[in-house]
Amino acid sequence: MLDNIKSGNANLAGANILIGSGLALKLGVNVGDKITLLTPEISSSIIGIQPRFKRFTLGGIFDAGINEYDNNLAFIHLNQAQKLYNMKSLVSGIRLKVDDLFEARRITNQVVKKLGNDRYYGTDWTQKKANFIKALNLEKQMIGIILSLIIAVAAFNIVSMMVMVVTDKKADIAILKTIGMTPKRIVKLFFYQGITIGIVGITFGVILGVLLSLNIESVVSGIESILGFQFFPKDVFYINRFPSEIHLSDVIKVAVGAFVLVILAAIYPAKRAGKVEIAKVLNHE
Repeated sequence: MLDNIKSGNANLAGANILIGSGLALKLGVNVGDKITLLTPEISSSIIGIQPRFKRFTLGGIFDAGINEYDNNLAFIHLNQAQKLYNMKSLVSGIRLKVDDLFEARRITNQVVKKLGNDRYYGTDWTQKKANFIKALNLEKQMIGIILSLIIAVAAFNIVSMMVMVVTDKKADIAILKTIGMTPKRIVKLFFYQGITIGIVGITFGVILGVLLSLNIESVVSGIESILGFQFFPKDVFYINRFPSEIHLSDVIKVAVGAFVLVILAAIYPAKRAGKVEIAKVLNHE
């Protein structure tokens, strides 16, 4: 977040405060304006009991691209927070940044275990966003099913096209048989034709898919500007962009799966071509 400064800077020295772009918009403030931070803690003075508050100068505005953070987070220096909450040199919590986000839970459990005190506890992002993660996993499964159905339909189209070719070329097949071509060679001929069509389709599909994945944000931005609406409005979703990441293993799995379906789709029409009966076909010609 501190790396995505929209205006100002991330310097928290003195009485500076850093807030999210959504929060700045709600408050109607810009860099250099004064912000009064009020806490639920109370303090006693000669004028009675009153809440603790302190005025800060807005030093910077960040835009993390995540609605929850941009609308709710503010940062001040640790020393200022300790004074505001009257905690002296104590802290209420420590946030750790890990290199592998999927190791967060294991590392959290290790840290809490090493502290060896019931007063300490730890939470990680998978616990805080459990429902969100479940929703993402469900969406991933549904997308996988939908893509599988699309590939199955494409395989069915190959079957239909090859059957039409066989039907249209029955006379030619019969002639080939009369001049000595064996049914086995005819089966191979049509089988390889189906495989060739499938390989060409898979190659173009993989290339197009990778190119779209690499430029998905530009493509989505262009579609949004044409249609006049956002696919991921910040006031609804956690993000306002369309991130993508290409995994070679996923590309290989999809390509291999599609190729297997192509092989299966080419078998039936090829066998049908090999079973064409010469006498029946030539009698109808």
